[in-house]
Amino acid sequence: MRYYLIAGERSGDLHGSNLIKYLKKLDINAEFRAIGGDFMEQQGASLLAHYKEIAVMGFVEVFLNLLKIRRFMRECLHDIKQYQPDAIIFIDYAGFNLRIAAKVHALNIKKFYYIPPKIWAWNQKRVFKIKKTIDKAFVILPFEEAFYKKYDVNVKYVGNPALDAINAFEPEPGFGNKHQIIGTNGIIALLPGSRKQEIRYAVPKYIELARAFPEKTFGLSIINSLPQELYEKALAESNVIPIVENNYNLLLVAEAAIVTSGTATFETAIFEIPQIVTYESSWLSYEIARRLIKVKFISLVNLIADKQIVKEFIQKDFSSEKLIVELKNILENEGYRAEILRGYKNIRKMLGDNLASENTANEIFELLSAKTS
Repeated sequence: MRYYLIAGERSGDLHGSNLIKYLKKLDINAEFRAIGGDFMEQQGASLLAHYKEIAVMGFVEVFLNLLKIRRFMRECLHDIKQYQPDAIIFIDYAGFNLRIAAKVHALNIKKFYYIPPKIWAWNQKRVFKIKKTIDKAFVILPFEEAFYKKYDVNVKYVGNPALDAINAFEPEPGFGNKHQIIGTNGIIALLPGSRKQEIRYAVPKYIELARAFPEKTFGLSIINSLPQELYEKALAESNVIPIVENNYNLLLVAEAAIVTSGTATFETAIFEIPQIVTYESSWLSYEIARRLIKVKFISLVNLIADKQIVKEFIQKDFSSEKLIVELKNILENEGYRAEILRGYKNIRKMLGDNLASENTANEIFELLSAKTS
């Protein structure tokens, strides 16, 4: 069978690649076409485009790139019709994917949503689009299943795909020596995100943070596919080292982390590294979001726990001064560190032991097999 996957960022590319891996085990004749990235391509998917070509976030940023996004949407629709897949698998990236789902609704193609949008947080009316256009949704947070079922969406909680990736992770031998981490006075992981605007906002604060802790080594996570000048000013600091596409090994040797809100906050929790969560966008995008978003927290850690486990510094609160105070507390206050770690353990229990990618692949293959039998 033919599968068409659409992901618009690095985490979706990673989760999509794991999904492909399990689908190939079930379907020996499987073919894959995708909007994705290096991970999917390594699993054998042919790419229409790399996600970095369309990765835009924030209300203002999306508006400024509307012509580009619309042009790419037309290309995607044409490619789907040419490829004639048996199934389209949407992975996160709600703004783009929901529009494509609506436009291909009339086609005789099964449509699945792996990691559907967080509509419980804002713009809940999108649930009706999902109900109308998607054959089945696979959610990755325990509380999401009950939310979608209230609206009679065909939905299943499959586990969290970040756990799949972490369980499959094999530490790199000699990673510490390679990056001269062994023998230092501790390393702090800096995870600025996977989008240009996230990194641009984060880097100036990271520079001040590194200067405030000259005895510490800071490992800056770098995305290969992004312009390297985004990182140059931070890497000019003598105690900041580059860690290229290797977050898990970085977290293994870290004693604390500064993390841009997203999947990485959850991964950092699973690695049991006390963290500070940050986020900043353009002023207008933030003001629009602040009026629309209906949740108390932005990090997956706090959302899953439904209470504050880690500190979040958003927009004007994301300052080097506040980072310095909080990092000092994490590094020096053993009781405070222990409280964060207890919160992480409770979250891990809530998530269960489901293998999200394998479960989702099984569900999709069974539904497609039933259709063709």
